[in-house]
Amino acid sequence: MEQFLNDFSSFVWGFPLLVLLIGGGLYLLILSRFLPFRYLGHAIQVLRGKYDNPNNSGQISHFQALTTALSATVGMGNIAGVAVAISIGGPGAIFWMWISAIIGMSTKFFTASLAIMYRGKDSAGELQGGPMYFIVEGLGTIWKPLAVMFSFSGLVGALPVFNVNQLTQAVNDILLIPNGVKVGLFSNTVIGLVLVVITSIVILGGLKRISQTAAKLVPAMVLLYFISVLIILVINSEVVPKYFLMIFTDAFSAKHFTGDSFLGGAFGGLILLGIRRGAFSNEAGIGTAPMAHGATKTNEPIREGLVAMLGPAIDTLVVCTLTALAILVTGVWQTTDTNGVSLTASAFAKAMPTIGHYVLMLCISVFSISSLFSYSYYGTKCMAFLFGNHNKHFYKYLYIVSIILGATTTLSMMINLIDGFFALMAIPTMTATLIMAPRVVKEIRVYFQKVK
Repeated sequence: MEQFLNDFSSFVWGFPLLVLLIGGGLYLLILSRFLPFRYLGHAIQVLRGKYDNPNNSGQISHFQALTTALSATVGMGNIAGVAVAISIGGPGAIFWMWISAIIGMSTKFFTASLAIMYRGKDSAGELQGGPMYFIVEGLGTIWKPLAVMFSFSGLVGALPVFNVNQLTQAVNDILLIPNGVKVGLFSNTVIGLVLVVITSIVILGGLKRISQTAAKLVPAMVLLYFISVLIILVINSEVVPKYFLMIFTDAFSAKHFTGDSFLGGAFGGLILLGIRRGAFSNEAGIGTAPMAHGATKTNEPIREGLVAMLGPAIDTLVVCTLTALAILVTGVWQTTDTNGVSLTASAFAKAMPTIGHYVLMLCISVFSISSLFSYSYYGTKCMAFLFGNHNKHFYKYLYIVSIILGATTTLSMMINLIDGFFALMAIPTMTATLIMAPRVVKEIRVYFQKVK
């Protein structure tokens, strides 16, 4: 099974998908004349609620939409995903994650704008947004197979198995093993059951409860993580410039790359690794975030696109870079064969011997548990699109059962499973976005004339 998932993930993350995600994102960036970077100030004003109108259609505020999307992306992709990237590709992998994020900002802008432009109604008559709705509403029913492909892939892609797997690993490494507790299938199952109880309480309460919980948890956990890593960087300040420079120099040499070669050797493999981990971290082009942004109370698609584009900047350019520098400056990336969350835990423990790993444990717990809430919302939206709103609650039960699976299987199986289905979600999302991109550009002109 492990080999099958590895082969499946490698196959779907081939050269065509790389062209679709990165080539497509570059096309969107040029088409919008680098708009995501020109209106950052305006995006922050929208986020702060300057243009909120309670009479607009939708369910949640701009801030709640961004924090719901961020609570899914600012999670284990930033802590464990970065560690996986460094352990396979060395410091240079981080550069290609940055490239993925910069291009991803334009992709997020377009996909979230389309999620508001072409909202559809579910079987209960509720207004909904997301790739499956903007494909059908924007391109017509002839394109419905693409929407179905996205939704079926989303049923698996939204499962919390990677987050749960890494949270279980963290509890084992940081809390149980150092205190002499024997870890194995029994202890992992107990951790899974505890997570089942916490997740059930929140996700059975629906989107309002998910977004309210995320709005409280996400800013606090990003701040705590930010301060913790800054302490590590201050302690190791003399080597910070050296490693920061190494991210750039190693990006074009691939001397630390230990993964499968692709695209003509190790250099191509390094680029692909960075793009994959970047996509896993910020989900730009995958199509999950537009489902959260599509529920925003706004009648201005461009406004929501501007808020959405802040996601990859916060997620990959800030949080992932902090994790990478913590792992690099402490030197643990060269001295240990562990990867994933254990590598980040080693960095925290080395820099702050008594409390470091407990601080990380707190951040990981909040990161992971908030991700569990958001992903359940994405999965139920896919279920409602495919089988009707009245059947969406069945997904919540499948989701809760999958938490036990994530807690009791290996990291490589879980990361390849989610990677593979993320790739299958990206194909319909990016295809539809590229076709409808000129419509978004027309909307941009209209919107900024109104603002002026």
